[in-house]
Amino acid sequence: MTAAASTHPSAPPQPTGTRPEAGRLIGLLAWAHFLNDGAANYLPGVLPAVLAALGLPIAYAGAILATLIVGQALQPLTGAWSDRWGGRAMPALGLAGTALGAAWVGWAHGLGPLLAALVLIGVANSLFHPPALASIRRLSSGSGERAIAAFLVGGEIGRGLWPLLAGLVVATWGLHALWVLPLAAIPTVGWMWARLPPQPRRSHTHSALGGLRAAGRPLVWLLAYSGLRNVLLLGVTAFVPLLWAERGGSLVTGAGLITAMLVVGIAGNLAAALLAERWGRRRVVFLATAAACALLPAFLATHGAGMWLALSGFGIAIFATFPLTLLMGQDLLPRHHSLGSGLALGLANAIGAIGVAALGLLAARWHATGVLWAAEACGLLALVTVAKLPMGTRTRAAG
Repeated sequence: MTAAASTHPSAPPQPTGTRPEAGRLIGLLAWAHFLNDGAANYLPGVLPAVLAALGLPIAYAGAILATLIVGQALQPLTGAWSDRWGGRAMPALGLAGTALGAAWVGWAHGLGPLLAALVLIGVANSLFHPPALASIRRLSSGSGERAIAAFLVGGEIGRGLWPLLAGLVVATWGLHALWVLPLAAIPTVGWMWARLPPQPRRSHTHSALGGLRAAGRPLVWLLAYSGLRNVLLLGVTAFVPLLWAERGGSLVTGAGLITAMLVVGIAGNLAAALLAERWGRRRVVFLATAAACALLPAFLATHGAGMWLALSGFGIAIFATFPLTLLMGQDLLPRHHSLGSGLALGLANAIGAIGVAALGLLAARWHATGVLWAAEACGLLALVTVAKLPMGTRTRAAG
Protein backbone atom coordinates (compact mmCIF):
# COMPACT_ATOMS: atom_id res chain seq x y z
CA MET A 1 0.00 0.00 0.00
CA THR A 2 1.40 3.41 -0.91
CA ALA A 3 1.78 6.23 1.59
CA ALA A 4 -0.85 8.21 -0.23
CA ALA A 5 -3.30 5.37 0.02
CA SER A 6 -2.68 4.90 3.73
CA THR A 7 -3.57 8.51 4.52
CA HIS A 8 -6.76 8.60 2.48
CA PRO A 9 -9.79 9.30 4.73
CA SER A 10 -11.50 6.07 3.69
CA ALA A 11 -8.44 3.83 3.68
CA PRO A 12 -8.71 0.67 5.78
CA PRO A 13 -6.23 0.01 8.60
CA GLN A 14 -2.76 -1.24 7.71
CA PRO A 15 -2.00 -4.96 8.13
CA THR A 16 -0.94 -5.84 11.68
CA GLY A 17 2.25 -7.70 12.63
CA THR A 18 4.85 -9.56 10.58
CA ARG A 19 3.66 -11.83 7.79
CA PRO A 20 4.48 -15.15 9.62
CA GLU A 21 2.89 -13.86 12.81
CA ALA A 22 -0.17 -12.64 10.91
CA GLY A 23 -0.44 -16.04 9.21
CA ARG A 24 -0.42 -17.84 12.56
CA LEU A 25 -3.09 -15.54 13.95
CA ILE A 26 -5.25 -16.01 10.85
CA GLY A 27 -4.85 -19.76 11.39
CA LEU A 28 -5.92 -19.42 15.02
CA LEU A 29 -9.00 -17.45 14.02
CA ALA A 30 -9.81 -19.98 11.29
CA TRP A 31 -9.64 -22.78 13.92
CA ALA A 32 -11.87 -20.76 16.26
CA HIS A 33 -14.25 -20.25 13.32
CA PHE A 34 -14.31 -24.02 12.77
CA LEU A 35 -15.39 -24.57 16.39
CA ASN A 36 -17.81 -21.65 16.50
CA ASP A 37 -19.65 -22.36 13.26
CA GLY A 38 -19.64 -26.10 13.86
CA ALA A 39 -21.30 -25.65 17.24
CA ALA A 40 -23.72 -23.11 15.81
CA ASN A 41 -24.75 -25.10 12.74
CA TYR A 42 -24.90 -28.80 13.56
CA LEU A 43 -28.62 -28.64 14.40
CA PRO A 44 -29.93 -29.42 10.86
CA GLY A 45 -28.09 -32.75 10.95
CA VAL A 46 -30.02 -33.89 14.04
CA LEU A 47 -33.20 -31.88 13.51
CA PRO A 48 -35.34 -34.94 12.67
CA ALA A 49 -34.23 -36.53 15.98
CA VAL A 50 -34.90 -33.31 17.91
CA LEU A 51 -38.40 -32.98 16.45
CA ALA A 52 -39.12 -36.62 17.27
CA ALA A 53 -37.77 -36.33 20.83
CA LEU A 54 -39.92 -33.28 21.54
CA GLY A 55 -42.97 -34.60 19.67
CA LEU A 56 -43.04 -31.63 17.26
CA PRO A 57 -44.34 -31.64 13.65
CA ILE A 58 -42.23 -30.71 10.62
CA ALA A 59 -43.89 -27.28 10.49
CA TYR A 60 -41.76 -26.30 13.52
CA ALA A 61 -38.49 -26.89 11.62
CA GLY A 62 -38.29 -23.46 10.02
CA ALA A 63 -39.13 -21.63 13.26
CA ILE A 64 -36.54 -23.64 15.23
CA LEU A 65 -33.84 -22.91 12.66
CA ALA A 66 -34.88 -19.25 12.57
CA THR A 67 -34.49 -19.03 16.35
CA LEU A 68 -30.96 -20.37 15.99
CA ILE A 69 -30.02 -17.75 13.41
CA VAL A 70 -32.15 -14.67 14.04
CA GLY A 71 -30.00 -13.63 17.01
CA GLN A 72 -27.32 -12.84 14.46
CA ALA A 73 -29.34 -9.70 13.68
CA LEU A 74 -27.39 -8.24 16.60
CA GLN A 75 -24.18 -8.39 14.58
CA PRO A 76 -24.44 -4.79 13.29
CA LEU A 77 -24.77 -3.60 16.91
CA THR A 78 -21.93 -5.73 18.21
CA GLY A 79 -19.88 -4.73 15.18
CA ALA A 80 -20.42 -1.03 15.84
CA TRP A 81 -19.55 -1.60 19.50
CA SER A 82 -16.38 -3.47 18.52
CA ASP A 83 -15.37 -0.71 16.09
CA ARG A 84 -15.92 1.93 18.77
CA TRP A 85 -14.33 0.30 21.82
CA GLY A 86 -11.83 -2.15 20.34
CA GLY A 87 -10.30 -4.83 22.58
CA ARG A 88 -10.20 -8.61 22.12
CA ALA A 89 -12.77 -9.97 24.55
CA MET A 90 -15.72 -10.22 22.18
CA PRO A 91 -14.60 -13.06 19.87
CA ALA A 92 -13.39 -15.15 22.81
CA LEU A 93 -16.65 -14.63 24.72
CA GLY A 94 -18.60 -15.38 21.55
CA LEU A 95 -16.90 -18.74 21.08
CA ALA A 96 -17.45 -19.61 24.75
CA GLY A 97 -21.17 -18.81 24.50
CA THR A 98 -21.62 -20.76 21.27
CA ALA A 99 -19.97 -23.84 22.81
CA LEU A 100 -22.16 -23.60 25.92
CA GLY A 101 -25.33 -23.32 23.84
CA ALA A 102 -24.30 -26.25 21.65
CA ALA A 103 -23.81 -28.44 24.72
CA TRP A 104 -27.15 -27.31 26.17
CA VAL A 105 -29.15 -28.42 23.09
CA GLY A 106 -28.68 -32.09 23.95
CA TRP A 107 -30.12 -31.61 27.45
CA ALA A 108 -33.11 -29.49 26.42
CA HIS A 109 -36.16 -31.58 27.31
CA GLY A 110 -38.77 -29.15 26.09
CA LEU A 111 -39.34 -26.54 23.41
CA GLY A 112 -38.67 -23.63 25.79
CA PRO A 113 -35.21 -24.81 26.93
CA LEU A 114 -34.31 -25.69 23.33
CA LEU A 115 -35.21 -22.21 22.11
CA ALA A 116 -33.25 -20.65 24.99
CA ALA A 117 -30.15 -22.62 23.98
CA LEU A 118 -30.58 -21.53 20.36
CA VAL A 119 -30.97 -17.87 21.35
CA LEU A 120 -27.73 -18.12 23.34
CA ILE A 121 -25.96 -19.53 20.28
CA GLY A 122 -27.28 -16.73 18.07
CA VAL A 123 -26.24 -13.96 20.46
CA ALA A 124 -22.80 -15.55 20.96
CA ASN A 125 -22.37 -15.71 17.17
CA SER A 126 -23.04 -11.99 17.08
CA LEU A 127 -20.21 -11.43 19.53
CA PHE A 128 -17.77 -13.64 17.61
CA HIS A 129 -18.09 -12.82 13.93
CA PRO A 130 -17.78 -9.01 13.43
CA PRO A 131 -14.58 -8.48 15.46
CA ALA A 132 -13.07 -11.72 14.16
CA LEU A 133 -13.68 -10.68 10.56
CA ALA A 134 -12.31 -7.19 11.25
CA SER A 135 -9.18 -8.77 12.75
CA ILE A 136 -8.77 -10.94 9.65
CA ARG A 137 -8.96 -7.86 7.41
CA ARG A 138 -6.37 -6.06 9.56
CA LEU A 139 -4.05 -9.08 9.46
CA SER A 140 -4.40 -9.55 5.69
CA SER A 141 -2.38 -8.09 2.85
CA GLY A 142 -3.73 -6.86 -0.47
CA SER A 143 -7.50 -6.54 -0.89
CA GLY A 144 -8.22 -9.34 1.58
CA GLU A 145 -9.88 -12.03 -0.57
CA ARG A 146 -7.43 -14.78 0.34
CA ALA A 147 -7.33 -14.08 4.08
CA ILE A 148 -11.12 -13.87 4.28
CA ALA A 149 -11.38 -17.09 2.25
CA ALA A 150 -8.98 -18.88 4.64
CA PHE A 151 -11.04 -17.75 7.62
CA LEU A 152 -14.28 -18.82 5.96
CA VAL A 153 -12.82 -22.22 5.07
CA GLY A 154 -12.42 -22.91 8.79
CA GLY A 155 -16.05 -22.06 9.38
CA GLU A 156 -17.30 -24.04 6.41
CA ILE A 157 -15.39 -27.15 7.50
CA GLY A 158 -17.04 -26.80 10.89
CA ARG A 159 -20.48 -26.25 9.37
CA GLY A 160 -19.91 -29.25 7.15
CA LEU A 161 -18.45 -31.79 9.56
CA TRP A 162 -20.46 -31.07 12.67
CA PRO A 163 -23.89 -32.10 11.30
CA LEU A 164 -22.45 -35.50 10.38
CA LEU A 165 -20.54 -35.83 13.67
CA ALA A 166 -23.65 -34.81 15.60
CA GLY A 167 -25.73 -37.34 13.66
CA LEU A 168 -23.23 -40.10 14.51
CA VAL A 169 -23.18 -39.09 18.19
CA VAL A 170 -26.97 -39.03 18.43
CA ALA A 171 -27.37 -42.30 16.53
CA THR A 172 -24.83 -43.98 18.83
CA TRP A 173 -25.37 -42.46 22.28
CA GLY A 174 -28.46 -40.24 22.05
CA LEU A 175 -29.12 -36.50 22.12
CA HIS A 176 -27.74 -36.05 25.64
CA ALA A 177 -24.20 -36.90 24.39
CA LEU A 178 -23.96 -33.81 22.17
CA TRP A 179 -22.01 -32.04 24.93
CA VAL A 180 -18.80 -33.81 23.86
CA LEU A 181 -18.58 -31.96 20.54
CA PRO A 182 -17.79 -28.42 21.80
CA LEU A 183 -15.15 -29.44 24.39
CA ALA A 184 -12.27 -28.27 22.16
CA ALA A 185 -13.52 -24.71 22.53
CA ILE A 186 -12.30 -24.56 26.15
CA PRO A 187 -8.54 -24.30 25.43
CA THR A 188 -9.16 -22.31 22.25
CA VAL A 189 -10.87 -19.51 24.19
CA GLY A 190 -7.75 -19.22 26.35
CA TRP A 191 -5.47 -19.12 23.32
CA MET A 192 -7.56 -16.39 21.72
CA TRP A 193 -7.48 -14.30 24.89
CA ALA A 194 -3.70 -14.65 25.18
CA ARG A 195 -2.60 -14.28 21.56
CA LEU A 196 -5.00 -12.10 19.57
CA PRO A 197 -3.92 -8.45 19.29
CA PRO A 198 -6.59 -6.05 20.57
CA GLN A 199 -8.65 -4.25 17.98
CA PRO A 200 -7.93 -0.50 18.13
CA ARG A 201 -10.55 1.95 19.33
CA ARG A 202 -12.07 4.42 16.88
CA SER A 203 -12.34 8.14 17.45
CA HIS A 204 -15.68 9.93 17.76
CA THR A 205 -14.99 11.73 14.47
CA HIS A 206 -15.85 8.64 12.41
CA SER A 207 -19.39 7.75 13.42
CA ALA A 208 -21.06 4.54 12.33
CA LEU A 209 -24.17 6.48 11.32
CA GLY A 210 -22.12 8.67 9.02
CA GLY A 211 -20.59 5.59 7.46
CA LEU A 212 -24.03 4.09 6.84
CA ARG A 213 -25.21 7.27 5.16
CA ALA A 214 -22.15 7.29 2.92
CA ALA A 215 -22.68 3.64 1.94
CA GLY A 216 -26.20 4.47 0.72
CA ARG A 217 -28.10 2.35 -1.79
CA PRO A 218 -25.27 -0.09 -2.60
CA LEU A 219 -25.45 -1.29 1.00
CA VAL A 220 -29.22 -1.76 0.73
CA TRP A 221 -28.80 -3.84 -2.42
CA LEU A 222 -26.04 -5.86 -0.78
CA LEU A 223 -28.36 -6.69 2.13
CA ALA A 224 -31.17 -7.57 -0.27
CA TYR A 225 -28.95 -9.93 -2.24
CA SER A 226 -27.37 -11.52 0.84
CA GLY A 227 -30.71 -12.01 2.57
CA LEU A 228 -32.31 -13.72 -0.42
CA ARG A 229 -29.23 -15.88 -1.02
CA ASN A 230 -29.33 -16.93 2.63
CA VAL A 231 -32.99 -17.96 2.35
CA LEU A 232 -31.88 -20.26 -0.45
CA LEU A 233 -28.95 -21.68 1.52
CA LEU A 234 -30.76 -22.03 4.86
CA GLY A 235 -33.77 -23.56 3.15
CA VAL A 236 -31.55 -26.25 1.63
CA THR A 237 -29.67 -26.78 4.92
CA ALA A 238 -32.85 -27.19 6.97
CA PHE A 239 -35.09 -29.12 4.59
CA VAL A 240 -32.77 -31.49 2.71
CA PRO A 241 -32.40 -33.74 5.82
CA LEU A 242 -36.17 -33.57 6.30
CA LEU A 243 -36.71 -34.43 2.62
CA TRP A 244 -34.43 -37.44 3.09
CA ALA A 245 -36.38 -38.49 6.19
CA GLU A 246 -39.67 -38.16 4.26
CA ARG A 247 -38.23 -40.57 1.70
CA GLY A 248 -37.44 -43.07 4.42
CA GLY A 249 -33.71 -42.37 4.63
CA SER A 250 -31.56 -42.58 7.75
CA LEU A 251 -30.60 -39.69 10.04
CA VAL A 252 -26.89 -40.15 9.37
CA THR A 253 -27.29 -40.14 5.58
CA GLY A 254 -29.46 -37.01 5.70
CA ALA A 255 -26.79 -35.29 7.78
CA GLY A 256 -24.17 -36.62 5.34
CA LEU A 257 -25.86 -34.80 2.45
CA ILE A 258 -25.46 -31.50 4.31
CA THR A 259 -21.88 -32.38 5.17
CA ALA A 260 -21.11 -33.05 1.50
CA MET A 261 -22.63 -29.72 0.48
CA LEU A 262 -20.76 -27.74 3.13
CA VAL A 263 -17.37 -29.45 3.04
CA VAL A 264 -17.11 -29.61 -0.74
CA GLY A 265 -18.35 -26.02 -0.76
CA ILE A 266 -14.96 -25.01 0.67
CA ALA A 267 -13.71 -25.11 -2.91
CA GLY A 268 -16.06 -22.23 -3.64
CA ASN A 269 -14.50 -20.07 -0.91
CA LEU A 270 -11.04 -20.66 -2.33
CA ALA A 271 -11.99 -20.32 -6.00
CA ALA A 272 -13.84 -17.06 -5.37
CA ALA A 273 -10.69 -15.41 -4.02
CA LEU A 274 -8.72 -16.36 -7.13
CA LEU A 275 -11.44 -15.63 -9.69
CA ALA A 276 -12.31 -12.23 -8.18
CA GLU A 277 -8.71 -11.11 -8.66
CA ARG A 278 -9.14 -11.65 -12.41
CA TRP A 279 -12.80 -10.95 -13.11
CA GLY A 280 -13.98 -8.71 -10.29
CA ARG A 281 -16.26 -9.58 -7.40
CA ARG A 282 -19.65 -8.81 -8.93
CA ARG A 283 -19.15 -11.00 -11.99
CA VAL A 284 -18.09 -13.95 -9.84
CA VAL A 285 -21.11 -13.45 -7.55
CA PHE A 286 -23.44 -13.48 -10.56
CA LEU A 287 -21.98 -16.63 -12.10
CA ALA A 288 -21.89 -18.48 -8.78
CA THR A 289 -25.48 -17.54 -7.91
CA ALA A 290 -26.68 -18.63 -11.35
CA ALA A 291 -24.92 -21.97 -10.93
CA ALA A 292 -26.50 -22.51 -7.50
CA CYS A 293 -29.95 -21.79 -8.91
CA ALA A 294 -29.37 -24.35 -11.67
CA LEU A 295 -28.02 -27.07 -9.38
CA LEU A 296 -30.82 -27.15 -6.79
CA PRO A 297 -33.44 -28.30 -9.36
CA ALA A 298 -30.87 -30.82 -10.59
CA PHE A 299 -30.61 -32.18 -7.04
CA LEU A 300 -34.39 -32.47 -6.72
CA ALA A 301 -34.65 -34.27 -10.07
CA THR A 302 -31.92 -36.85 -9.51
CA HIS A 303 -31.22 -39.85 -7.30
CA GLY A 304 -28.15 -41.78 -6.23
CA ALA A 305 -24.74 -40.39 -7.14
CA GLY A 306 -26.25 -37.60 -9.23
CA MET A 307 -28.03 -36.24 -6.16
CA TRP A 308 -24.78 -36.09 -4.18
CA LEU A 309 -22.92 -34.44 -7.06
CA ALA A 310 -25.62 -31.82 -7.61
CA LEU A 311 -25.77 -30.86 -3.93
CA SER A 312 -21.97 -30.71 -3.71
CA GLY A 313 -21.88 -28.44 -6.75
CA PHE A 314 -24.57 -26.29 -5.16
CA GLY A 315 -22.34 -25.91 -2.10
CA ILE A 316 -19.35 -24.83 -4.21
CA ALA A 317 -21.43 -22.23 -6.02
CA ILE A 318 -23.27 -20.75 -3.06
CA PHE A 319 -20.21 -20.50 -0.83
CA ALA A 320 -18.19 -18.80 -3.57
CA THR A 321 -20.33 -15.72 -2.96
CA PHE A 322 -19.69 -15.34 0.77
CA PRO A 323 -16.12 -13.98 0.93
CA LEU A 324 -16.94 -11.51 -1.82
CA THR A 325 -20.10 -10.10 -0.24
CA LEU A 326 -18.29 -9.83 3.11
CA LEU A 327 -15.54 -7.79 1.49
CA MET A 328 -18.15 -5.65 -0.25
CA GLY A 329 -19.69 -4.89 3.14
CA GLN A 330 -16.33 -4.00 4.66
CA ASP A 331 -15.36 -1.83 1.68
CA LEU A 332 -18.65 0.07 1.82
CA LEU A 333 -17.80 0.92 5.46
CA PRO A 334 -13.99 1.23 5.30
CA ARG A 335 -13.63 2.76 8.77
CA HIS A 336 -16.09 0.36 10.36
CA HIS A 337 -15.06 -3.12 9.24
CA SER A 338 -16.78 -4.87 12.16
CA LEU A 339 -20.04 -3.07 11.37
CA GLY A 340 -19.70 -3.87 7.66
CA SER A 341 -19.11 -7.53 8.50
CA GLY A 342 -22.05 -7.55 10.87
CA LEU A 343 -24.38 -6.21 8.21
CA ALA A 344 -23.13 -8.38 5.33
CA LEU A 345 -23.11 -11.56 7.44
CA GLY A 346 -25.21 -11.24 10.59
CA LEU A 347 -28.10 -9.09 9.44
CA ALA A 348 -28.21 -10.99 6.16
CA ASN A 349 -28.36 -14.26 8.11
CA ALA A 350 -31.21 -12.92 10.20
CA ILE A 351 -33.13 -11.92 7.06
CA GLY A 352 -32.55 -15.40 5.71
CA ALA A 353 -33.71 -16.95 8.98
CA ILE A 354 -36.96 -15.01 8.91
CA GLY A 355 -37.48 -16.14 5.33
CA VAL A 356 -36.85 -19.78 6.26
CA ALA A 357 -39.29 -19.51 9.18
CA ALA A 358 -41.92 -18.26 6.74
CA LEU A 359 -41.12 -21.11 4.36
CA GLY A 360 -41.42 -23.57 7.23
CA LEU A 361 -45.07 -22.61 7.63
CA LEU A 362 -45.62 -24.04 4.15
CA ALA A 363 -44.07 -27.40 5.03
CA ALA A 364 -47.27 -28.96 6.39
CA ARG A 365 -49.00 -28.35 3.05
CA TRP A 366 -46.12 -28.50 0.56
CA HIS A 367 -43.79 -30.89 2.39
CA ALA A 368 -40.02 -30.52 2.14
CA THR A 369 -39.94 -30.62 -1.66
CA GLY A 370 -42.30 -27.66 -2.01
CA VAL A 371 -40.32 -25.63 0.52
CA LEU A 372 -37.13 -26.25 -1.45
CA TRP A 373 -38.79 -24.98 -4.63
CA ALA A 374 -39.84 -21.84 -2.73
CA ALA A 375 -36.21 -21.40 -1.63
CA GLU A 376 -35.20 -21.73 -5.30
CA ALA A 377 -37.49 -18.80 -6.13
CA CYS A 378 -35.66 -16.69 -3.54
CA GLY A 379 -32.37 -17.63 -5.18
CA LEU A 380 -33.63 -16.42 -8.55
CA LEU A 381 -34.67 -13.11 -6.97
CA ALA A 382 -31.19 -12.80 -5.49
CA LEU A 383 -29.74 -13.28 -8.98
CA VAL A 384 -31.75 -10.30 -10.22
CA THR A 385 -30.23 -8.00 -7.55
CA VAL A 386 -26.60 -8.79 -8.44
CA ALA A 387 -26.49 -6.01 -11.05
CA LYS A 388 -26.87 -3.45 -8.23
CA LEU A 389 -23.93 -4.72 -6.17
CA PRO A 390 -20.60 -2.85 -5.98
CA MET A 391 -18.18 -3.78 -8.75
CA GLY A 392 -15.24 -4.60 -6.47
CA THR A 393 -11.62 -4.66 -7.60
CA ARG A 394 -9.24 -6.75 -9.65
CA THR A 395 -6.20 -6.80 -7.42
CA ARG A 396 -3.81 -8.12 -10.07
CA ALA A 397 -4.75 -5.44 -12.50
CA ALA A 398 -4.14 -2.90 -9.78
CA GLY A 399 -0.67 -4.26 -9.30
